[in-house]
Amino acid sequence: MSELMAERQGAQRKTSNAALFFKRWLANPLQMGSVIPSSPSLCNRIAGLVTRDPDEVVLELGAGTGVVSRALLAAGVPAEKLVVVEIVPEMASHLREVLPGVKVICGDAFELARTLPERLHGKVGTAICGIPLVLLPLAQQQRFVDAVEAVAPGRGFLLYTYCITSPLPYGKLALHARREAWTPFNFPPASVWRYQPVR
Repeated sequence: MSELMAERQGAQRKTSNAALFFKRWLANPLQMGSVIPSSPSLCNRIAGLVTRDPDEVVLELGAGTGVVSRALLAAGVPAEKLVVVEIVPEMASHLREVLPGVKVICGDAFELARTLPERLHGKVGTAICGIPLVLLPLAQQQRFVDAVEAVAPGRGFLLYTYCITSPLPYGKLALHARREAWTPFNFPPASVWRYQPVR
């Protein structure tokens, strides 16, 4: 394939990603954190924060068009060790097409004990959340924290967000919080927070 052809295909994919993302945002803004997909700068920062043992998976919750997923794969996460949960059937179908070898589950990130196959319970190295939790009431935020704890006990999760300060009231949720990264070149600028249960 010529360089020009590859460049055109890359541009078409970016346009198609942005169009699908914007369409889903219009349909349900509370499910989407932004009107455009995350930038390569943010995706690479997230990928750099992932840890897992050889027998563990990386769990991505709310993957959108898959830009973070692709950064994870490019950073060395094997496709068979990446599990993506996406609630919107159209987005899940898109992800299956663009992420060959990745396990894409169309399901609810707030019901992970049921959504995730039992063999993966306790086998999550890093969970990554792209859901705009800051927009949800405390009870729903707690439900999310409990869902992650059910399948990744003690591991917590990474949350990327457009808030400079913690988007979650971590004290009320019995979490430790640490901002791991800030990406001024994302639009809008974004932070990556790590939350872990208080023990």
